[in-house]
Amino acid sequence: MKKLILQRISYYSSGPHRGTSGVLLDTTGLIPFCVTLELPWRSNKPNVSCIPAQEYTCKKTDSSRFGETYEVMDVFQRTHILFHKGNLDDDTKGCILLGESFGVLREEPAVLHSYDAFTEFKDIVLKDRDEFILEIKPPCVTQHIF
Repeated sequence: MKKLILQRISYYSSGPHRGTSGVLLDTTGLIPFCVTLELPWRSNKPNVSCIPAQEYTCKKTDSSRFGETYEVMDVFQRTHILFHKGNLDDDTKGCILLGESFGVLREEPAVLHSYDAFTEFKDIVLKDRDEFILEIKPPCVTQHIF
């Protein structure tokens, strides 16, 4: 089964904005595929926290809001953790946002070109796959000011 690694690289804060930035790697060569944005770690609380760093199975699903995507399965006390498009921490309630690069939008930390990253994620990296393994690794940096 295909495996991807989400290497969380830092937690950041900038005024009221907090989040977790990461890089999604394809394990066939540990090639960085895209960048990620998640909420900060807040004890795995629904809608306000990223999920624990560990290994998960992700399955293709059809979301009424985001269309065809992948859901991270069997997250302790959590459901509906999806990969989807979005740029800012306000665009997620605990899901994983994909982007082509990091940047700033409306004076907030963001991932940019999310539509392109998500399309490539679905159509190229996971083409014809109904599921994959996701290993989330904790950041090397515990606090980073953006």
